[in-house]
Amino acid sequence: MQTPDARTGMVADAQAGNWVDQFAPEWLKPYARLARWDRPIGFWLLFWPCAFSLSMAAVARPAEGFNLWALLLCFIGAVAMRGAGCTFNDIVDTQIDMKVERTRSRPIPSGQVTRRQALIFLALQAAVGAVVLFQFNALTIGLGIASLVLVAIYPFMKRVTWWPQLFLGLAFSWGALIGWTSQVPTIGPVALLLYVGCILWTIGYDTIYALQDVEDDALIGVKSTARLFGANTRPIVGLFYVAALACWLAASVISGAGLLFGGLMILPAALLGWQVLTLKTEDAGDALAKFRSNHWVGLALTLVLLAAAVSKGLVLGA
Repeated sequence: MQTPDARTGMVADAQAGNWVDQFAPEWLKPYARLARWDRPIGFWLLFWPCAFSLSMAAVARPAEGFNLWALLLCFIGAVAMRGAGCTFNDIVDTQIDMKVERTRSRPIPSGQVTRRQALIFLALQAAVGAVVLFQFNALTIGLGIASLVLVAIYPFMKRVTWWPQLFLGLAFSWGALIGWTSQVPTIGPVALLLYVGCILWTIGYDTIYALQDVEDDALIGVKSTARLFGANTRPIVGLFYVAALACWLAASVISGAGLLFGGLMILPAALLGWQVLTLKTEDAGDALAKFRSNHWVGLALTLVLLAAAVSKGLVLGA
């Protein structure tokens, strides 16, 4: 974890050597930090459920091909909407962020961006997300609009429930439905199992992320599953990961992924197991590193799904 620098405006948990701190124009840096472009793990974690469902749709209907255009649209949408969600979250959480060591260096509490400027930036990012969404079919557009309810309520959940990570999972995993319905004109058991699996995965990795703030959260009364689970965090996160893997395997069986998928699932399973077995719950730096490693879990599962689709005769297409 980096040390925040008052002169450069760097934030405490920015990824070392990120392009924003090194190369972005000075006028853009506060907004890029507000959208978390200096911490790309967030938009990757929002994107991977989309990639899962697009890949699983290719498994279920290999003759239809894999829609690379939809994958690109989902990536652009993930970057835009993750940035919009973070901007909204920071507007809502300004007073809380000022009291937490890790977050007080963010652009709004540190004074780099005003709330009015943040609202304008929020609108611009939401507009990009809307342009992306309206490239899809009516069902997918409706689901995308419905997801805004979850995005709107999430920042308030840490004030009222010990399970804000569940609400993050509900919002962050929505791409499992979006990607599927963009290719298949109905929501079925495969999409629902993918969605539930992603929710469970999100609860696990965001509990790890929340370990960084347990002391500050306790002082200011912010709730989280990291505080709720306490000394039992590692085994409980492990159970969430096992349940996520079970949901993904069940979805693969229904879609006809075959034995190849089951064999290759050892890759994401091993990554998740490594996280749990080596997690140092009282080490904020280790918690952040383990959280970021979920990018590789998402990539591994996507590649496993694509391998299963290829084994069934997948044809790449647009």
